[in-house]
Amino acid sequence: MDFLAPATWADALLAKAEHPDAVPLAGGTDVMVELNFDHRRPPALLDLTRVPDLREWSPDADGTIRLGAGVTYARVIDELGDVLPGLAMASRTVGSPQIRNRGTVGGNLGAASPAGDSHPPLLAADAVVEVASAARGTRLVPVAEFYTGVKRNALAADELIAAVLVPSASGPQQFCKIGTRNAMVIAVSAFGFALHPDRKAVGTGIGSAAPTPRRAGEAAAFLAGELEAAGLWESRGELPESLAREFGHRVRDAAAPIDDVRGSAAYRLHSLSVMARRAATWAWDDYRRAA
Repeated sequence: MDFLAPATWADALLAKAEHPDAVPLAGGTDVMVELNFDHRRPPALLDLTRVPDLREWSPDADGTIRLGAGVTYARVIDELGDVLPGLAMASRTVGSPQIRNRGTVGGNLGAASPAGDSHPPLLAADAVVEVASAARGTRLVPVAEFYTGVKRNALAADELIAAVLVPSASGPQQFCKIGTRNAMVIAVSAFGFALHPDRKAVGTGIGSAAPTPRRAGEAAAFLAGELEAAGLWESRGELPESLAREFGHRVRDAAAPIDDVRGSAAYRLHSLSVMARRAATWAWDDYRRAA
């Protein structure tokens, strides 16, 4: 197995172009497990930890956060909790402190596991993935289009994830996760929720309950429309329990789970309905308090 260790972003892209089968290595929290259990033997590893550009984040002029692919969960929690609250909430649920200090949002995207904790909040926030190749330059992929199958993504063989572009929160966000215990657990199901009062919209993200992370688009449009029809965006009145419950049912209907060792399809559907109802209620209560 070859080990490639570029020191610049340009060199990393050239290395990936010359070795398209090389597996990128950032925090290594997924890749090293697969190697240790002999589940994967790639011809080369592409170590990206020496590339400083990937460890940076910065706000754009419109308030969007450009989050380098090598920024760790711990830094998201410590440095971005106020502007990316949903992603920070999800990051707090990832593994142990050691994993949060090593694992990266870019690595989670690259692995594209349906159970990845960063996916629901990125979907709810309408994030965009910035990818690049030495030959074709940079392109932007909406996060909902980035997941193409179970642990498959939209990267071409010569591309690497440069960053994820996440709009700063314009309203409250929530993240919920069900597991077999309270910590250090892979999600049985997960749900991300975001209120976008600036455009009177709702964002959603479903995790671990379909072949890929996905949005509950119809449920989001339903809730946003009902809030608008009732004048609640302006009045910030109480969210009717019946509306929150119906939203939960529609989120449940957007999922396509399976039975596996972590949980049954029926349990995943039920938990999603409950989490969606609670997340919408908690976020709306925060919105009311912010008036």
